[in-house]
Amino acid sequence: MRIGWLGTGAMGAPMAARAARSGHSVRAYDIAPERAAALAADGVRPAATIAAAVAGADVAVVMVATPGQLEQVLFGPGGAAGALPPGAVVVIMATAGPEAVVSAARRLAATGAAVVDAPVSGGTQRAAAGELLIMVSGPAGPVARARPLLDALARSAPVVGPLPGDGQRMKLVNQLLCGVHIAAAAEALAFAEALGLQAAQCWQVLREGAAASFMFDDRGARMVAGDFGQVRSAMDIFVKDMGLVSEAAGGAGARVPLAAAARQLYERGHELGLGRLDDAAVIEVLRTN
Repeated sequence: MRIGWLGTGAMGAPMAARAARSGHSVRAYDIAPERAAALAADGVRPAATIAAAVAGADVAVVMVATPGQLEQVLFGPGGAAGALPPGAVVVIMATAGPEAVVSAARRLAATGAAVVDAPVSGGTQRAAAGELLIMVSGPAGPVARARPLLDALARSAPVVGPLPGDGQRMKLVNQLLCGVHIAAAAEALAFAEALGLQAAQCWQVLREGAAASFMFDDRGARMVAGDFGQVRSAMDIFVKDMGLVSEAAGGAGARVPLAAAARQLYERGHELGLGRLDDAAVIEVLRTN
């Protein structure tokens, strides 16, 4: 397929590269042009503008960080909405929240474009390997047209609902779990240190037992190594995502006390200047008196 790719950050870059290596024709735009250009060896062609990226595309992928960025790349000056070919499918793979995606789908429908809501989970290594979980929602026709791309990127890409926004709601449940699990791993390892234990030994022992989780294994390794500068997922992403969880919970009348506590840790990390570091740096918040 001809794919216009918008956003080649920490997750978008390996995903775009994977799509190109799978045989799709990918033209990519990023606000930092060097990031798209760096994917040339994988077969990704950089585009100088959003319009150039999506011109003639069967599918336009949006993989940005925030709802504001989604708004900008679709509807801002020079945005994709005015450049998409008739009948294009816009696959929103960013975590932007249900309201932003529902609004985008409604506005794009007026241009003749359909939206597939397809937020992802799995991290950069799984993105590069095509082993993501993609939570897909939208009308059956557009989902079927996007399926070759989804299958190239995913280990599992189940349809979780018939409407744009359903995928975002599923992703927020995922992010609640991920955000709480990372915070719990940080709290446990900082607690171990306070007890006079070696965090590295604690991590090594407990990852083999009932307390194990993907986040304890993955983020815990970075926490004990102090490896926060190589950013797989920035802490500010969880500031944003836990905010979206809290907003959706408020609208649904749901109680999310663990998510609220984790959100406070990420926000404190941002205040301490850790927001652009890897999210494993949240352990430093718990080490700070």
